[in-house]
Amino acid sequence: MSDGNQRNDGTQLREKEETRTREPDMFRVVLLNDDYTTMDFVVWVIQEIFHKPAAEATRIMMDVHKKGKGIVGVYSYDIARTKAVQVKQLAKENEYPLECVVEKE
Repeated sequence: MSDGNQRNDGTQLREKEETRTREPDMFRVVLLNDDYTTMDFVVWVIQEIFHKPAAEATRIMMDVHKKGKGIVGVYSYDIARTKAVQVKQLAKENEYPLECVVEKE
């Protein structure tokens, strides 16, 4: 009598594993308005960290200014967190209280 995983010639059979992949969760990087950070600095940060052209960076900065927040990009978690940390570091180095948060999409 043979084992269910062994053929008559003694070789082993491997069961086929089914692998399911899914897209990673995505996260928004959001800049928050404050009363001290200059508009020019916000535009510069958006261009520097998020590689947005000047016109788009200005539009996002105006969202931050008028609506209280502006979405600067949507990324996988690790990239979103890294960019948020970079924003906070640049703000701190330049003595601005600019806040950046990561929100699940």
